[in-house]
Amino acid sequence: MALLEIKDLHVEVDGKEILKGVNLEIGKGKVHLLLGPNASGKTTLVMTILGMPNYKISKGDILFDGKSIINLSIDQRAREGIGFAFQFPPAISGVKLRDIIRLCGGKEPWDPSKETEERFATEALGNVGLPPNFRDRDLNVGFSGGEKKRSELAQIFAMKPKLMVLDEPDSGVDIDSLKLIGGRVDSFLKETGGSLLLITHHRHILQYMDSDLAHVMCDGKIVVSDYPENILSKIEERGYCAYVDVCSTSMKEEHKKLMHE
Repeated sequence: MALLEIKDLHVEVDGKEILKGVNLEIGKGKVHLLLGPNASGKTTLVMTILGMPNYKISKGDILFDGKSIINLSIDQRAREGIGFAFQFPPAISGVKLRDIIRLCGGKEPWDPSKETEERFATEALGNVGLPPNFRDRDLNVGFSGGEKKRSELAQIFAMKPKLMVLDEPDSGVDIDSLKLIGGRVDSFLKETGGSLLLITHHRHILQYMDSDLAHVMCDGKIVVSDYPENILSKIEERGYCAYVDVCSTSMKEEHKKLMHE
């Protein structure tokens, strides 16, 4: 049985249909890549999996661990075992990173009267290469791009989700952070038996982690599924639209404009 199963999913945003019949299965312990040009539907698919209210399902279903989750709230889906890391994590003053990590792990905010030295968040931060002093900093305030991505991972790892959804964790980070993020995600998945849906435009992070299957979205559908190397090498050579040859005329024209900017 698949951990995540998406069946003929149609989704509207502000009355406009964005997803037009998406089908996808991710097995337990598997790593799948989600690729595609901008405005192809990747973000809409992810937001719908998470249960964001602006994304209206008009047809189809999403099964997680064998049961439909389309009527569950965002927090209920998180409790079922779905963890998500944003491409651009928000910075929130007055909220300590240590307390967010502890809440993600099902623990109360740190109380020095009960615990002289905070340990849970400190260990989680160490696992993603951040020093102990980060636990006392406000959430993502003044963090670099790589530090924000590591902060997000520490929170997700604390949750120990069955399925991680990572939105371009390789964007805006240097090579050292990329290597650490890829390696730690790979180790976490192998230790926990969890699954991953990874949105990316590049192959760089894949040299540090194993992957099983890649999918290309275009015009609101998954149009190609294959081994990652087979897809990525052709996309890098030919571009998305020439590769799948199914993009709408408007999307092709848009990509032509982007190529000449």
